Amino acid sequence: MPKAHADRIAEVQAVTDSDVTAVVERSRGLTEDEARTALRQGLAAFDLAGARVLVVIPDGTRTAPIPLMFRLLGEILGPEVEALDYLIALGTHPPMDDAAKTKLLGVSVVDGMADGSRVFNHRWEQPETFVNLGAIPADEVAKITEGRMAVEIPVRLNRLLGQPGSESPYDHILVCGPVFPHEVAGFSGGNKYFVPGVAGREIIDITHWVGALMMSRHIIGVAETPVRQLIDLASAMIPTPRSLIAMVMHGEALHGLFIGEMERAWREATELSAELDVVWVERPFRRVLSVMPQMYDDLWTGAKGMYKVEPAVADGGEVVIYAPHITEVSYVHGRHLDDVGYHVRDYFTAQWELFEHIPWGVLAHSTHLRGDGSYIDGVEEPRIRVTLATGIPKERCERIGLGYMDPRDVDLDDWKGHEDEDILFVPRAGEQLYRLKDGG
Repeated sequence: MPKAHADRIAEVQAVTDSDVTAVVERSRGLTEDEARTALRQGLAAFDLAGARVLVVIPDGTRTAPIPLMFRLLGEILGPEVEALDYLIALGTHPPMDDAAKTKLLGVSVVDGMADGSRVFNHRWEQPETFVNLGAIPADEVAKITEGRMAVEIPVRLNRLLGQPGSESPYDHILVCGPVFPHEVAGFSGGNKYFVPGVAGREIIDITHWVGALMMSRHIIGVAETPVRQLIDLASAMIPTPRSLIAMVMHGEALHGLFIGEMERAWREATELSAELDVVWVERPFRRVLSVMPQMYDDLWTGAKGMYKVEPAVADGGEVVIYAPHITEVSYVHGRHLDDVGYHVRDYFTAQWELFEHIPWGVLAHSTHLRGDGSYIDGVEEPRIRVTLATGIPKERCERIGLGYMDPRDVDLDDWKGHEDEDILFVPRAGEQLYRLKDGG
């Protein structure tokens, strides 16, 4: 981490060389007053008096103090802006009803309204949601992906972000969300709240498949990736000014706030996240039990229990995803996954003509959960085993190519304290990344 941040423990100050206001506390969570002070200072630089402001936030599948941010933004910006509305970056997750929005924001939401603010779902399944902002040319995609893909990428984003040549619905966009190691983009946050957060299906599918072609365990926790370059190119087409409030969590506590110019604030947040959210281990584990929090309500989201530990699992090892509350593979994409199952990347690329009609984001999720492996002469050899100890029935687990363990037979205490036997127990899996010190 840069020296400018290394000595800045629980202190709020402007970072004069990067247009970022930050507060960092490594040893404990930030207090509300520290967060308020940082936000006041950072937001003052945006000159939002009288502006219509749209805040893009995560859904309930990310750990972040969204109720605190909602309250502080209302306190700081509410009296001076014309509008302060919120857009939930769902990607292709199911829309949130008023009850779910109430839980997310920590205040009552009725008919999509909360304390005078409109709270929108990103309705990715409705064509009228989008405006066309342009396209990333095929030759540029080929260059960025080092030849892995050469297709033009249409850039369709939520129309609330504005359209070139037309008056934008909002004068300023604030992205307010956490930064974690991420299996597709390297790190989450920043412009990722636009792509895939509020993007059309085409760019979601292509960027996720690029991540799959590169293989998740090789790019997770890496800040500069081809996927991030594509995300940044698409986001640069947004005509409305945009800024970032990046949060860095450790467990369930807020340890860092970075407020300022989008790319710079995000990059500085990744440095703190790499420090707090990556666990370096001396040798790989034979078995891992990933205990998934309730915020992951299907395997589509709960698969993070595999993504975040895969780099630290030995060849031939096993990851057990423990989530008795999960009873569905994917509430949105389950029918596709029932058809294709979970496979290593080369299984799909070797038989592309059989699978290219399936949404590429679904294929990417399939490969990410199945992990590295080979497909040679019709024989698939995954590097590690993935077993579900969930509410998904054994027959369905077998049909989609995953192992099954009855969650009633899992005694969590039996898994604890066996690191010396190369067994890892992760009590709150999905956000902290495990990596080998030797480069795994």
